[in-house]
Amino acid sequence: MDDPRITCPNCHAEIALTESLAGPMLSDLRRRMQAEQAEALARQKAEIEAQAREAARSAEAARIATLEQRAAEQKAEADARLARMEAQARAQAEKLAEAQKAQAAALERERALADRERELELTLQKRLNAALPEALAKARAEAEEAAALRLVEKDQQMETLKRQIEALKKKAEQGSQQLQGEAAEVHLEERLAAAFPFDRLEPVGKGLSGADVLQRVIGPGGQVTGAILWESKRTQNWNAAWLAKLREDQRAAGAEIAVIASAARPEGVDSFALIEGIWVCAPGHALALGLALRQTLIEVANARSAREGQETKTELVYAYLTGPKFRHRVEAIVERFTEMRADLDRERRAMTRLWAKREAQITGVIDATVGMYGDLQGIAGASLPEIEGLDLPLLDGPDED
Repeated sequence: MDDPRITCPNCHAEIALTESLAGPMLSDLRRRMQAEQAEALARQKAEIEAQAREAARSAEAARIATLEQRAAEQKAEADARLARMEAQARAQAEKLAEAQKAQAAALERERALADRERELELTLQKRLNAALPEALAKARAEAEEAAALRLVEKDQQMETLKRQIEALKKKAEQGSQQLQGEAAEVHLEERLAAAFPFDRLEPVGKGLSGADVLQRVIGPGGQVTGAILWESKRTQNWNAAWLAKLREDQRAAGAEIAVIASAARPEGVDSFALIEGIWVCAPGHALALGLALRQTLIEVANARSAREGQETKTELVYAYLTGPKFRHRVEAIVERFTEMRADLDRERRAMTRLWAKREAQITGVIDATVGMYGDLQGIAGASLPEIEGLDLPLLDGPDED
């Protein structure tokens, strides 16, 4: 290989670089290059270190700035918190001052109220001492009045209790009378059944209208010859309304004879008597009277059956007119007409009283109207118009011209 050549910078001659010639130069060049490299490395290291120190200084400055900013913010927050705490402390101090003022005012009011109470107590004590005799007298009078009222209330309560006891006694007596009446009815039915075993007894149920027992009299031939209607009463006083009631029941039942066996009887009737078409007897004479009436019905039925087939129409009509059925019907008609006549009389009296009352009312209204018109005419004079019906001829009377 050819040796490398270099050009001289002065003469521009090419010089072959042999090992002997180039060795020292290369060594020197190498040293210079190493020195330059070391110097460059030192400069680079110094620059890097300077950059590092600058970056460190910048980072430290930024960190310090951040810390300073954060410290400033914390200080601002602390200042704000301190300001708030100071404001709260001032508010609390103001509230405490107000509370102390209010407490002081309340204490002052309490002392004033205590003073007023003591003064009021003294005043009241003086007034009580002054009014005590009058109050004692008034209280004594009120107590006496209350005691009198209590006595009156007790008397009224006693009267009320007496009336209640009397009402209960009446109810008990009514219940007892009802039970006694039912017992008397059962007893009468049993006695009739025992005395007349061949007759047919038809008792009326409790709560139904009508008499107590209807006795169908059975004759010797086994035919019904008539009926006896029995009513049992066990009361202390006689009531004449029982007769009309039993007559209605008799007509409804179609019985020829009606009997009231009652412990209370009209005056003068000791055993039995016929009163207004109704037989009234004592309970002890009921069987004897029933036996006689029963025998009468059997004999009348026998006589009627003996004449059957031989009677003319005139005799039948006469027998009907003289028989109990016709009498019962006529009695019913007469009683109804009597009731209608009494109702008519009551209505006539009521209407007469009502007409008289209305006539007086109408007369009063007319007189008041005429008087009012006369007053107005005296005030207004001729300017008040005439009213037909209130002129003088009508007031004088319809018969005058």
